Amino acid sequence: MNSLPSLATLLWIGAAAGGLAAGAAQAEDDKDDRGVTHHRLFIGDHADGIVRAIDLKDGASAGTFRIDRTPALARSVSGRTVLAVQGDAGKVAVIGTGISFEDHGDHADIAVEDARLLPAVLTGTKPAHVVEGSGTIALFDDGTGGVALFREGDLLEGTVKPRTVTPGAAHHGLAAPMGDFLVVSVPHDDPEKPRVGLKVIDAQGKPVGGVVDCPAVHGQAQSARVFAFGCKDGVVFAQPGGGSKPPTLRHVSTAALGEGNVSTLKGGTAMQYFLGNYGPRAVVVIEPGTEPSFRKIDLPTRRVDFALDDVKANQAYILTEDGRLHLLNILSGEIEKSVQLTAPYSMDGHWRDPRPRLAVAGDHVAVTDPLKGLVRLVSTETLKEERTIAVAGTPYTIVAVGGSGAAH
Repeated sequence: MNSLPSLATLLWIGAAAGGLAAGAAQAEDDKDDRGVTHHRLFIGDHADGIVRAIDLKDGASAGTFRIDRTPALARSVSGRTVLAVQGDAGKVAVIGTGISFEDHGDHADIAVEDARLLPAVLTGTKPAHVVEGSGTIALFDDGTGGVALFREGDLLEGTVKPRTVTPGAAHHGLAAPMGDFLVVSVPHDDPEKPRVGLKVIDAQGKPVGGVVDCPAVHGQAQSARVFAFGCKDGVVFAQPGGGSKPPTLRHVSTAALGEGNVSTLKGGTAMQYFLGNYGPRAVVVIEPGTEPSFRKIDLPTRRVDFALDDVKANQAYILTEDGRLHLLNILSGEIEKSVQLTAPYSMDGHWRDPRPRLAVAGDHVAVTDPLKGLVRLVSTETLKEERTIAVAGTPYTIVAVGGSGAAH
């Protein structure tokens, strides 16, 4: 069973939230603990093999890390590490963020240290997608079709020795850990054609059950214990089997939404839902379940990037190519606010051209502005730009880590 509430369940909670907020604030004021809030941004340069760490509070540098190529950045679930994937160089560098939390039930302790480039370096022919699930990180190698499996603790301790399984031929694929099993993409027999579907394999790499159709599968996310995968004609949901049973895969068509498809997904944390793209000028809110719900939201121009807010769980942020930032209410499916934030960034041209990327850090949306050499910090409450941070080079990819905790 899922532990997170559905969006339908939360519709009435939103109406009551205003009345609860004042009491919650008073309760926080009454606490005598020394609370600490710390967020840190990690920004990949578009032109050079550099990742820059910046502390959000004062914009100070928290480290500059030189690697081989412009990286795709993926943060771990815990936020203790950031993986800098350099597919063209056949390497994945690992950065220790310096921010960690220790759970104590009713609260968590926060520890803040220096960020550092860890000695662990993962190698492959063309490493690409990084997916974490069930305490395991899976790194898919497009050049071999192999999947390297390891745990974050081993990265931090410098003892990582990935276990590799190869479920199929080389292709631009993905693998999602679910308990003792993996959900993996299935390549076409013709290497020049897109992926055909998904299958479940066991710890030895042997298939469990058949292939579920998911043409041109691309993009995945997890919400609660459910994974969703984008297809050319719908979405595949992977439900955990429970105990030693393998996960089950189910394809759901999105034909009723009209022309378009899902190829990028992000999963809610405080409530169970997914937000995906749907063609270049729309997004779709997806609620998994026995009868999945799809709500398509059309955008005024083509989408550049989008991000979810884990704190304000009913909010998401979308930047469109006209340079406008939009606040999407996940519960209502309505765009509530829009502001002009950057100059236009056309989606014409190469897909790797420098364009803004979004990350949410506490009460701010951090937006890279590559052509201006800035990170713009926007209030998640008002959607107004509060300040900017100048960043050397061409700031491009971005992830945020951090939060609040007690300091002893």
